[in-house]
Amino acid sequence: MIDVTGEINAVRRRVGERVMEAGTARTVTISRAYDTDVEDLWEAVTTADRISRWFLPCSGELRLGGRFDLEGNASGTIERCDPPKNFFATWEFGGQVSWIDVRLTPEDGGRARLELEHIAHVDDHWEQYGPGAVGIGWEQGLLGLTLHLESDADVRSDMGPEWAMSDEGKEFTRLSGEGWFMAHVESGDDEAAARSAADNTIAAYTGSVE
Repeated sequence: MIDVTGEINAVRRRVGERVMEAGTARTVTISRAYDTDVEDLWEAVTTADRISRWFLPCSGELRLGGRFDLEGNASGTIERCDPPKNFFATWEFGGQVSWIDVRLTPEDGGRARLELEHIAHVDDHWEQYGPGAVGIGWEQGLLGLTLHLESDADVRSDMGPEWAMSDEGKEFTRLSGEGWFMAHVESGDDEAAARSAADNTIAAYTGSVE
């Protein structure tokens, strides 16, 4: 059993903007500290074997200029890499291109913090679903990373679709969606629009769309 409230409260969420070559994009940033050092955390998020044990089956060349593929999900190119501090990559999914900027920093007590910024230009999908569309997905992923780092085990089977549709999984999604709603409003966006987007996203993730 997962301490859903504790896991939700362990995460920092932020919604903002970032200027890209093609114009200003919206950003969804999720951050969490882990009970491991930067080197181990870097290995967990940049090696195919480790990624495949907590996120999705991963293949490709995980190096500067290399291509990666997450089975059934996104692929991309690693455009910048500064081990064990940072990597920046395209995130290609559903015919659209966005970007991820992953930063690792040491914290007191031998811990390490991961901060992941997902960058995307505003489109109809953002207007309808807001930051929670990617925020909830990343939060589920980082929960898998948490469980993997605690046990060094393959936890994907425990965190798959069956868990996501369980009462525990749906409560995690709901609380995550509420967290992204608050971050959306704190960024200065209209509260009513943020509320509608959050409700749409929570419904889509929990299978309660009418």
